[in-house]
Amino acid sequence: MKHSLREKTKEKAHEAVWSVLPIMLIVLLLAFTIAPIPTGILAQFLLGGILVIGGMIFFTMGAELSMTPMGERVGGSLLRTKKLWIIVIVGFILGVIITISEPDLQVLAEQVSSVPNLVLIMSVALGVGVFLVAALLRILFGIALAPILFIFYTIIVILALFVPKNFLAVAFDSGGVTTGPMTVPFIMALGVGISAIRNDKHAENDSFGLVALCSIGPIIAVLTLGMLYSTDSSFAEDIIYEVSDSVELGKVFLQRFPRYFKEIALSLMPIFIFFEIFQLISLKLNKKLHIKICIGLVYTYLGLVFFLTGANVGFIPAGNYLGTVLVSLPYKWIIIPIGMIIGYFIVKAEPAVYVLMKQVEELTDGDISGKSMQISLSVGVAVSVGLSMLRVLCQISILYLLIPGYVIALILTRFVPKIFTAIAFDSGGVASGPMTATFLLPLAQGACIALGGDVVTDAFGVVAMVAMTPLITIQILGVIYTVRNKNENTDKTEPEVFTVADIYADIDDDMIIEL
Repeated sequence: MKHSLREKTKEKAHEAVWSVLPIMLIVLLLAFTIAPIPTGILAQFLLGGILVIGGMIFFTMGAELSMTPMGERVGGSLLRTKKLWIIVIVGFILGVIITISEPDLQVLAEQVSSVPNLVLIMSVALGVGVFLVAALLRILFGIALAPILFIFYTIIVILALFVPKNFLAVAFDSGGVTTGPMTVPFIMALGVGISAIRNDKHAENDSFGLVALCSIGPIIAVLTLGMLYSTDSSFAEDIIYEVSDSVELGKVFLQRFPRYFKEIALSLMPIFIFFEIFQLISLKLNKKLHIKICIGLVYTYLGLVFFLTGANVGFIPAGNYLGTVLVSLPYKWIIIPIGMIIGYFIVKAEPAVYVLMKQVEELTDGDISGKSMQISLSVGVAVSVGLSMLRVLCQISILYLLIPGYVIALILTRFVPKIFTAIAFDSGGVASGPMTATFLLPLAQGACIALGGDVVTDAFGVVAMVAMTPLITIQILGVIYTVRNKNENTDKTEPEVFTVADIYADIDDDMIIEL
């Protein structure tokens, strides 16, 4: 057991280091060449990077030990009640609780100054609660995902036409930040737990798509808020702490640690209490598994505290200052390729990405590889960041990019297997996590401020763009996968008809529940 834990820790450490190290090296290269950064901000960034790495190690281990098994067992327990009203009520409560717990949403809410934090957070939470119920019912009744996506994205476009422009980017960003490190492991596992009870071979296909629908709810909720709320959205600029020596550097981090210890404790507490109630009433897990999940929650807690402290204290100031410096150069357009390079690597540092890749590999028995998914996600995020920096430079409305992007994504759903559509729309929510909110968004904000633009209309929207492009790139991966499979089948003596659902036909339902 000790040897296994040591190997697991070593594996997670290797993943975390190679996820964050490229971003740190890129920033260092820029700092020592074309974009000088004050020593204090650079020191904050480096120390923040170390904390981010440590946080990723603890979080990924904790998610495997706690959040994933909790979600699977709660989902299975809900469906075994065979009472629709219980599934609806509990699903709604879960959606609201998990959303309020999401750190990414709190980061976004703090930057939108004219809407009270509680109003924005509760609007988003209600949206997620409603759409989590819709997602669970979709799995339960085996309803196709693509038509649902088409209907609700059409509603989003119509609503966007009647909302003040200052609310548009914030609304679309809220859909991306909602599905972060707290939400993704739990609700994806919830889908697995519910789909595992179904006996048909399409059940595992339907286990994906929860994140996709839960990303739609916040967009509709905030667009509706924009139509009802009396004031426009505005930007609350972060304070950049200037440090002159190592003592001040230490104080900056030590002053913020208590805040995140408290915030994450308050975030995890409702989930823990909910799970313990379920344990007493319905689950009744054995003592060993129960203790294992509790230990995993402690790992998750420590991981999120380290990660968010490092990202917020170290990465936000560096991203903001770097954006300001890059657009102040004679060749300000250079922020586009630099942003694309950063975007390519930064998605690898998103904690929830590993959760999705692991689940995809397990449920498809490795037929859809994590590596191919990661490359597709990286390419998608690189394109999205490049387009976001172009928006900042040219002050392009976000609708001119999002509407064509979603149209292409919805058209692609007609040409790829259903599982790729579900994974693609899940990937959009997963890719737009805390690294996007704490580095890419400040990068765009710093550039926008330096150019004298409107931060709310021109800089906000980075998260939305990062959430949109993977919908296209992952489905393109699905097209390639389908074509390759057809070519392989034509080479056989006895050609066979292939459906992606066939790869699940031999998976034992009990094995899925025990993942």
